[in-house]
Amino acid sequence: MANPRALDKRRKSIRNIKKITRTMELIATARFKKAMDRAAAATAYTDRITRLVSDLTRAGLEISHPLLERRDEVKNAAMLLLTANRGLCGGYNGNLIRAGLRAWEELGQAAADRRLEISGKRGIAGFKFRGIPAHTTYTHFEDKPRFDEVDVLATRLLDDYACGRIDRLDVVYMKFESISKQSVAVETLLPLGGLGVEAAVETGGPASVYEFLPSPESILEEVVPTSFKVKLFKCMLDSAVSEQIARMVAMKGATENASDLIKRLSMEYNRARQGRITSELMDLIGGVEAIS
Repeated sequence: MANPRALDKRRKSIRNIKKITRTMELIATARFKKAMDRAAAATAYTDRITRLVSDLTRAGLEISHPLLERRDEVKNAAMLLLTANRGLCGGYNGNLIRAGLRAWEELGQAAADRRLEISGKRGIAGFKFRGIPAHTTYTHFEDKPRFDEVDVLATRLLDDYACGRIDRLDVVYMKFESISKQSVAVETLLPLGGLGVEAAVETGGPASVYEFLPSPESILEEVVPTSFKVKLFKCMLDSAVSEQIARMVAMKGATENASDLIKRLSMEYNRARQGRITSELMDLIGGVEAIS
């Protein structure tokens, strides 16, 4: 027969865990709403800059910028993996680490020399456990990444690409598509293939009329690096939103499982308590009959 005291102690422990998971679910929900608003605003801005470069191409401007030129031979490549600093978010970190390992192996086949940069304590620990230490690590990008923080990282990567220290940059992150769908994405941000310039040239379309002041070259010199910074910032925001969604879903599931477990333990506790009371009554009745 189960011990009612042990069952009651276990039930109280699970109730305390349920309170924690429920609180974490509410916190993740509040953070998710704020992060989603920031990601939506960044999406509109990123799309507009992409459309601007495409319009400049259709307007007859000859696109010539070092960040847009594909290099024939990729000697030095870099990979940036965006993970979370904390766990308790389902398979979020595990999926990113597995995708990062595959991308890292493929990058080794494409480039003679490669460099690994990881954001997030979980990704750093995951690659270190597998014997792949990162060359550069970041732990200050939380659920509210600021553009000035991303700007420092993006500027350094742009300088490395312009100086030839890297010929290619791949970013592995969790792409936010909708509240119900997030998927691991591996995108090549350098050279800037995500601007839609090549697609605009191939598809053509009506040419937009622009008046350039002071000159088309000066405008392009400002727009192209900014587009990379905004794209990298958008990757950070998508990762932050996806992390909060994953944590929200995981904590909701944990709370529901705790509720089910409490119900089962309550039934076992009542049966054990009733059985013990019945056993004591039978002993009492047997003792009375023996005396009489």
